[in-house]
Amino acid sequence: MDEHQYKSTYQSINPHRCVFEKAINSRICSCSRSHRFNLADREGVACSSPPRLERCNRLLVELRTKARFALKRMQVSQTLAHTEEIKIQNGGMLGLQQQVDQEDLRTVNDIDSLVHRAEKQFDGMNGFPYSQLMQAIIAYQVRPRRQKSRTRKDR
Repeated sequence: MDEHQYKSTYQSINPHRCVFEKAINSRICSCSRSHRFNLADREGVACSSPPRLERCNRLLVELRTKARFALKRMQVSQTLAHTEEIKIQNGGMLGLQQQVDQEDLRTVNDIDSLVHRAEKQFDGMNGFPYSQLMQAIIAYQVRPRRQKSRTRKDR
């Protein structure tokens, strides 16, 4: 399956793609509204609630916008690298969890519940402590890539 065919098939079977898919697939975050599925040799994540998907999308757009300076990406049109997106998603959610629960955990059990509680605590998304979230995004360490095992030819 070529990449174009994969993306086309992906969109047809997953019209509500979870915006925190990278965080969920990295196994750092999970969400009660998410549903995992496999397509070819890849794993995808769908959202079971379009209204919650919209809320998460607004939050992720806000995190990306505010993280531009921290990630030295001044132009809005610049595409983020995979590692930068992982930092924003995982670091942002871990930072939000730390602000809401006052706990420094290594995983987020439920993005949906966390965002809901944060909206209550901070009187909506506009009140989120974004400066602390940016610090968590900057501090988040992406796991290094695994070394490919050497083949006989390489030895």
